[in-house]
Amino acid sequence: MESQPEIRNIAFVGDYLPRLCGIATFTTDLCTSVAAQFPKVQCFAVPVNDLAGGYDYPPEVRFEIEEQNLASYHRAADFLGISNVDVVCVQHEFGIYGGTAGRHLLALLREVDIPIVTTLHTVLKDPNADQKRVMQELIHLSTRLVVMSQKGAGFLEDVYKAPAAKIDMIPHGIPETSFMDSSSYKDLFGVAGKQVLLTFGLLSPNKGIENVLNALPKIVAKHPDVIYIVLGATHPNLVREQGESYRLKLELLAEKNGVQKNVIFYNRFVDLPELKEFIGAADIYLTPYLNEAQITSGTLAYCFGAGKAVVSTPYWYAQELLADDRGILVPFNDPDAIAQAVTGLLTDDARRNAMRKNAYKLGRDMVWGNVACSYMQAFQNARKQRAGLTRKLFTVKTLDKKLTELPDIKLDHLYRMTDSSGIFQHAIVAVPNFSTGYCTDDNARALILTVLLEELEENSPHLINAATTYAAFLQYAFDPKLNRFRNFMEFNRSWKEEAISEDCCGRALLALGTCVGRSKNPGFQALGGQIFSHALSPATGFSSPRAWALALIGTHEYLRRFNGDRQVSQVRAALTDLLMGLYQRTASPEWPWFEDAVTYMNAQLSHALILSGRWTARPDVLETGLKTLRWLAKIQTADGGYFRPIGSNGFYKRGGERALFDQQPIEAQAMVSACLEAYRCTSDDYWFSQARRAFDWFLGRNDLGLFVYDANTGGCRDGLHVDRVNQNQGAESTLAFLVSLAEMQQVNSELAAFENPSALPLA
Repeated sequence: MESQPEIRNIAFVGDYLPRLCGIATFTTDLCTSVAAQFPKVQCFAVPVNDLAGGYDYPPEVRFEIEEQNLASYHRAADFLGISNVDVVCVQHEFGIYGGTAGRHLLALLREVDIPIVTTLHTVLKDPNADQKRVMQELIHLSTRLVVMSQKGAGFLEDVYKAPAAKIDMIPHGIPETSFMDSSSYKDLFGVAGKQVLLTFGLLSPNKGIENVLNALPKIVAKHPDVIYIVLGATHPNLVREQGESYRLKLELLAEKNGVQKNVIFYNRFVDLPELKEFIGAADIYLTPYLNEAQITSGTLAYCFGAGKAVVSTPYWYAQELLADDRGILVPFNDPDAIAQAVTGLLTDDARRNAMRKNAYKLGRDMVWGNVACSYMQAFQNARKQRAGLTRKLFTVKTLDKKLTELPDIKLDHLYRMTDSSGIFQHAIVAVPNFSTGYCTDDNARALILTVLLEELEENSPHLINAATTYAAFLQYAFDPKLNRFRNFMEFNRSWKEEAISEDCCGRALLALGTCVGRSKNPGFQALGGQIFSHALSPATGFSSPRAWALALIGTHEYLRRFNGDRQVSQVRAALTDLLMGLYQRTASPEWPWFEDAVTYMNAQLSHALILSGRWTARPDVLETGLKTLRWLAKIQTADGGYFRPIGSNGFYKRGGERALFDQQPIEAQAMVSACLEAYRCTSDDYWFSQARRAFDWFLGRNDLGLFVYDANTGGCRDGLHVDRVNQNQGAESTLAFLVSLAEMQQVNSELAAFENPSALPLA
């Protein structure tokens, strides 16, 4: 058998120091350890940045990925492809990569024709649908899988159906330390003669430190010389969201319990030499995590391998590592049990020393030199395994390439048009027009956009504030006496006297249903749920087909989360029957449409039936939705193959001539949404191409060859006239473009991540 060439170049993908997180520490240690054990091998890192400016990385970092930028993952794949890499070693944790459940990573892995060895730092027993789908695709793309516990290997096989032959068990690496008495280090921290308890790592509420602070009064009562050291900076994400309020809470708890003199908080991230000194000074290491779902812990591995007595809650990794009297397990959220275990060990030197020796002995297999050798064996096996496989290339590569050319999402004009009341209706070019005030229609559209952007991981404080304003506008617009929404508000916040708009009510229902079904914000979910059922009750009495369609799509969004709501399901069925009845009374073979005229927001009618037919298992409804959308696509395609929406200056009456102008952005947006839904439903590339064609109308592929989207402002012009573009950039038009772009980017992300387009989410 022909021998395999030596491994010369290894790329390590994951977070990297000086970013402050456990994955960064692990990736750095693994990369440097492999390089030290195998000097002929070139090791370099490709980290993921969660900050716009990145970090001051060391020289081994060769390429950086922007966490939420999908195109950045494609560029990283191209870079690896030209870098003569023999193996890619990926560190996987859902939260460090962009996209839903970190799926942007899949876009990178699908484009590299290189053996992939993936270390799984989290293996969930009960994943949600997105996490499971991402994990299964990751298993498929990886040549070898590395786990650090038997429990993790078991979950891979049982939950995700990973083949056992693909899994390597390699322990978490630890630095080499000598087995020394803690008194040798205590002078360094001014705790000589004290009994030292230690917890270290980035501070966050899931670490359970409160339980140790609540146990300390009983510990100190028996051992007054105890010092509890809490070492570590507050988690950077927590600092960005809350500042140092969590650390202050811990300090106040220590003071409340009267043990502030027995607790030392070291608010910093220490390097390895200093960390070894802190660990050396400890008599007992405490890891009081709050739930069992943790498959590994670097902090526990470090202290265990250094031969420290450990008291821990029974999360999965601790159960394995501390078995056979290598540590003590105590129940979750039980300060009394912590106090009992700690005081027992401090009193029983013989037991504590025996426990230390048991841990230290097993820990010799975990030192980084040995772990690096185990990884090199996994790398070599991956190369051999990969050499015998034929890589299945992504068959929709051309779609991938087109999709990466989408514009970036730019929200400047959205924010310019929004004040503390809501989003203004109209603009004079790119300047908000105060005189025309606000409307519920546009604030509903804006709220929908913010939820779509939330799914794309766009979560800036500015966006969250704007979303809150739009949600508040809808709440204020709702009239509980009529169970309907007022639409037009003056600049002075007074409502105009007007007839209730059914279309406005339908669009508000769609926005509220979207908040319930998609938003992760509990406040938006609650607000949407409180109003939705009341506002839905009049929907079956509407006379507007577009109001039916909007409300019908809104019921679908709501039922994403509450599919057991019989009342909403009944309304969905009734609205479906109303649309189907309208079609059956009006349509003919040469005019397969719902009305005697094709007017505005036309694709929304087809969209509603496609959704309803799919989710209620009614083939006749689904077929009607697809048939009418195909006809609409045909009559809205110009001879040049580009999208030409029905003009609003006369529309298209049965037996008459269609109006060519004025062309409105909402027609392109409705077509994008409906065609993407048809694509999700059928996996037929025809529908994707129709969605892209409609989207390209914004970008100049239209009758005038002019951009309707304004890349300078981030706004969208109000439409195409026969001889020019309407330069005003109102809310409806801008939101039509931004919603279309967000939906296209969502599909872009899905296509980049998953090999089979039928794996797209059932939206």
